[in-house]
Amino acid sequence: MIKILKCNNKNYISKLSKLFLKRKIESKTNEKLVKRIINDVKKNGDKALIKYEKKYSKNSEIACKESKILKSIKLLDPKIKKAIDFAFNRIHKFHSKQKIQNIVYKDKLQNKLIYKYRAIDSVGIYVPGGSASFPSTVLMNAIPAKLAGVKRIVMANPKLNGEQSPGVLYAAKKIGIKEIYSIGGAQAIAALAYGTKKIKKVNKIIGPGNIFVSAAKKEVFGDVGIDMIAGPSEITVVADRFSKVDWVASDLIAQAEHDINSQCILISKDRNFINKVRNSIINQLKDLPRKLIAKKSLELNGALIQTHSNKQIIDIINEIGPEHLELNIKNYQTILNKINNAGSVCLGKYSAMAVTDYNAGTNHILPTNSSAKFSSGLSVYDFYKRISYINLSKKGIETLGPSVITLAKFEGLEGHAKSIKFRLGRK
Repeated sequence: MIKILKCNNKNYISKLSKLFLKRKIESKTNEKLVKRIINDVKKNGDKALIKYEKKYSKNSEIACKESKILKSIKLLDPKIKKAIDFAFNRIHKFHSKQKIQNIVYKDKLQNKLIYKYRAIDSVGIYVPGGSASFPSTVLMNAIPAKLAGVKRIVMANPKLNGEQSPGVLYAAKKIGIKEIYSIGGAQAIAALAYGTKKIKKVNKIIGPGNIFVSAAKKEVFGDVGIDMIAGPSEITVVADRFSKVDWVASDLIAQAEHDINSQCILISKDRNFINKVRNSIINQLKDLPRKLIAKKSLELNGALIQTHSNKQIIDIINEIGPEHLELNIKNYQTILNKINNAGSVCLGKYSAMAVTDYNAGTNHILPTNSSAKFSSGLSVYDFYKRISYINLSKKGIETLGPSVITLAKFEGLEGHAKSIKFRLGRK
């Protein structure tokens, strides 16, 4: 069952790091296969795309017909539509607050420097679908893209049991996505990155996926932009004697049911509380539909960590850099300002991570595998590129030029120096 670890010696951080590294290594996929699929689709287009769709998804229909989409949406439970509408409104409202501001700067020499934001022209959204339906993923990816002003949004979503998910289709239509393709895996990423006769290529690919999708995104990066290399889901919960045992156990299980490679960690100073959580996990798993996945995840990558001080708690969190962090403790303010590495932080006992996955309003596309140390969750900002504009005055080039010539010569770049000399009337 899930491991219990103690922070009794000085090298406890390095021991934890080894645990996390092992998970990263085991999550890697067959890169040669991914490269082969990408190169095939790049070379043979739709023919290769259909070949892999038939092989891996038993699917031969790439483009989704509008009539079929509308028919599918019509059959969707009104209760589900209402829940999607509710989530849409909250996500839209929060992300609409993420405003960008151009920069215009003029110095005393009348040199004018401008920094302007421009929306990316086209974006491909990958929405997983081979084993479950994720309308929330459509909302989280497409709403910020739409708010940024992306003109063309394309959705790739593999079929579930031979059909497109009506929930996913409803969410896509609500946002205004016009191009919807029933494709998945590395072949979908290749089609979005390089284009085929049926699918025009995009400028950036976003959205979560399995290890094949992540490996494919890594492979095409540079030819197109990507949001991040997302790994399996993660949660770290900090709890104390005032926390509710069953609540904490259920939060860990909620993340474990995603994938056998998910990472679920509890940190607490109270050994008695840790033991109770462990027992609660065992009991709650009995009735969980995805109990085999959750149980395997907790066995492979779960940990219940007993600490002895707030410093140890802070150090462990910053080392993990978890995707989701729950501070389910009475006085979370005592450690909050010292936590630098986390994708999303839930504060207090009522702030369940599961709410942030759906309709809190924040984004659930978050950095994993400790990448919260250097990156952030998806936002409106991810759909802009920035352009610099430089307008130098005559006085400006005369003032700045001599120093440029000096540095250019020092770096052995005589061509750079000459470019300035001509403007200064020098030989």
